[in-house]
Formats: sequence, structure tokens, C-alpha cells
Amino acid sequence: MSTPAPPTPPPADPEPQLPEAFHYTPDEEKYVLQADALRHRQLRSALLYGSSRYWRRRQQVWPAVIGGLILTALICGVIALIGAFGRQQEVNEERGFGTYGQQTIQAPAAEEPLLPGA
Repeated sequence: MSTPAPPTPPPADPEPQLPEAFHYTPDEEKYVLQADALRHRQLRSALLYGSSRYWRRRQQVWPAVIGGLILTALICGVIALIGAFGRQQEVNEERGFGTYGQQTIQAPAAEEPLLPGA
């Protein structure tokens, strides 16, 4: 009776399988430079357009900025106008003109009061 022969191990692979990313690539420097340029374009567009996923859908900022500046100018103008009006009233009071709408008119003192029908 013969004993079965022990199974032989598979032959060792002299070159282990490398992932495809590690295989030799012709013109590899060109691809590295293209990847770097793509990364720079992506960063620049992220800075220009913000974190919006769709930069074409971004809202225009300039109309809002111009509207805000106009609104700020109007508010500052109203504040300056109110301040100037208050200062002018103080100057009028110092000069003796009285306040607006409350000017006192002094009638000359009459010796005898005027009676109606007299």
C-alpha cells in the first residue's frame, strides 16, 4: 500500500502583484503637473465662489453691496440733518428768536385797555 504524496505548496510568486497605482507610467511628470494645476484651479475657484457646490447658481453680491451703501448714506444724511436742525434751534434761541413755532410777539403796552364797542 502506498501512502499518498503530500500536496506540494504552490510556487512562490517572485513578483508580488502591485496595485495599478504603483505600476510604471510613461510621462509621469506630465500627469503630476496636470494634477497640481487642477488642484490650483479648484482652490482658486473655491476662494472666488465660496463653498457653494454650484458656482453658476451663486447670487450676485454687488447689487446688495450697492444697496447697502445707499441705505447707509441715507441714514447718515438723516442723522446729520437732525443734528444740524437741533443746533440751528439752539443758535436761534441764543439770538433771541425763540423756538420755531413758539415765537412770542410782544404788543406795545397800552395805557388803557381797548374795550369792545367803545
